[in-house]
Amino acid sequence: MWEILLHSLRKGVVTAKPAAPLPHDLAPAPRDSAGPIELLGEALRSEIHRLFGRSMKLRHVDCGSCNGCESELQALLNPFYDLQRFGLDFVASPRHADALIVTGPPALHLEEALRLTDEATPRPRLVIAVGDCACSGGFCAGSFATRLGVHEVVPVDVRIPGCPPRPEEITRGLLKALRK
Repeated sequence: MWEILLHSLRKGVVTAKPAAPLPHDLAPAPRDSAGPIELLGEALRSEIHRLFGRSMKLRHVDCGSCNGCESELQALLNPFYDLQRFGLDFVASPRHADALIVTGPPALHLEEALRLTDEATPRPRLVIAVGDCACSGGFCAGSFATRLGVHEVVPVDVRIPGCPPRPEEITRGLLKALRK
């Protein structure tokens, strides 16, 4: 190991030649300033401001999902989508939430937790079912351990189908919930 260190100190920093520019067909496409996410986000911001006068807080409730929908929900906060800039944020307590986002087929042992979370959320509030499992039971439909959707446990305002739904679809569903 000492030999490698001494060799690199004697030789100095060796860097590769700068890479050749990418061919035009491989170069990353320039992002439009008014792409679909920005248009959806601006519409979402105006609805949030109209209804709340501030940001909208979401409480996520996992009722036994496979975590596919959670990955897409988490993508809403990454630098590409960054829905926080439009006034949307997730909170840890249902007492601070304006809406519940529920994923997964409601497992029988999680029904009580979902009901308690729903009761702890201040009224008026929205309940949004995200993913096929939350909307209709998904691939777990007919199982002895789950319900056929969140609507069997708590009233649902908006359903966002997909397995898992893309972040754009979740954003459209949130916009639909706010306009309802």
